[in-house]
Amino acid sequence: MTVREGSLEPPKRHPIDWKSAAYYDEAALMQELERTYDICHGCRRCVNLCTAFPKLFDLIDEGDSGEVDAIPKHRYWEVVDQCYLCDMCFMTKCPYVPPHQWNLDFPHLMLRAKAIKFRKGETRFRDRLLTSTDAIGKLAAIPVVAQTVNAVNGNGAARSLMQRVLGVHKDRQLPPYAPYRFRGIAEPADGFAMRDGQRTPGKVAVFSTCYVNYNEPGIGVDLLKLLAHNEIPATLIEKEACCGMPKLELGDLEQVAKLKEINIPPLARLAREGWAILTPVPSCTLMFKQELPLMFPDDADVRAVADAMFDPFEYFVLRHRDGLLKNDFRRELGRVSYHIPCHSRVQNVGQKTREALQLVPGTQVSTVERCAGHDGTWGVKAEFFDLSMKIGRPVFRQMQVSDPDFVSSDCPIAGRHIMQGIADSQGGTRAQKAHPLTLLCIAYGLD
Repeated sequence: MTVREGSLEPPKRHPIDWKSAAYYDEAALMQELERTYDICHGCRRCVNLCTAFPKLFDLIDEGDSGEVDAIPKHRYWEVVDQCYLCDMCFMTKCPYVPPHQWNLDFPHLMLRAKAIKFRKGETRFRDRLLTSTDAIGKLAAIPVVAQTVNAVNGNGAARSLMQRVLGVHKDRQLPPYAPYRFRGIAEPADGFAMRDGQRTPGKVAVFSTCYVNYNEPGIGVDLLKLLAHNEIPATLIEKEACCGMPKLELGDLEQVAKLKEINIPPLARLAREGWAILTPVPSCTLMFKQELPLMFPDDADVRAVADAMFDPFEYFVLRHRDGLLKNDFRRELGRVSYHIPCHSRVQNVGQKTREALQLVPGTQVSTVERCAGHDGTWGVKAEFFDLSMKIGRPVFRQMQVSDPDFVSSDCPIAGRHIMQGIADSQGGTRAQKAHPLTLLCIAYGLD
């Protein structure tokens, strides 16, 4: 955990007071935005993280006074729209986060602004549609429909029309929809004797996530293979919906609460029965570990789920440290260029994926610890696509430096974005794209 200047205490986030009327007071929001922007202006430490801070500093520098007071209040929203809630400013850069007396939490202030904007009805139809991952997935993952959607997404004329009508950039490579769902084909293994570790329960419940369920079910299958190979009993969550992260990033907090009511009861029951809960997408893990506990600080079930929630490689590394992870690897992975996503970094568990991959003999892992720029639905939008590629350029270059055999990221959307960026800016790569779970399966000979 990062230690902040002037304090020996770790950063601490306050609960999100989203149910109070004061949270949606726009005049109070503007006052807090002005205070925060002024502090950021005096610091400028986060200028290289994303496009929100450069936008803020440009607005200030273009004003007559060179200070925040010269920015028209209506232009404050331009900074809000640039923030995609990666949390990296809070976790790695800002010296003024709580317990500092200035009490800055820039991402959660942006969340409040987005929630006010959503409540005012100023959110585009496109944004509401893109964040409805379950609704789109249930339709698009029907076999014949999936083939049609994938064909449309790969057609230049159709994509140009999609950009004009919906505002989805025509050049963004979209993930395909699978003609079957992970939850329809998954076969968890439950026939092993449970072996609890000192740090991890010896049985796992898998929260599949929308992306794995509808887009890349193979990632979930690979997770089940790894659990079975290591003789860890596994089950799927009885009933699940979207984790809520897309709606959180939209500011639709009421819908986040509705999704929480679907997901938390079955998850809490498993948590109290001693199951570890794994999700194969970092944003979903973070939602249950951090955002829901901050939105519902007094909910004992939410806390129980957060305590039982693990990133898959966090779990595997802890099992290894307890001597319970098999090391019967059959294949070297060679050079792996690994990108650690923002939502993995802010979990504060260290680089557990890198640690696990380095257990494989004959494997060299080069880690790129920088935002790739896709960030959920943000990089899909026409107005932000070019910015997302600009943010990602240093990552695209760094991922190629070692001439890797594999390009990998815990976030499958970031992985796709990186491969597109390498193709566009570096002229392509000989490397294969593979999720870290898939890489571990390859190393074990389970592919």
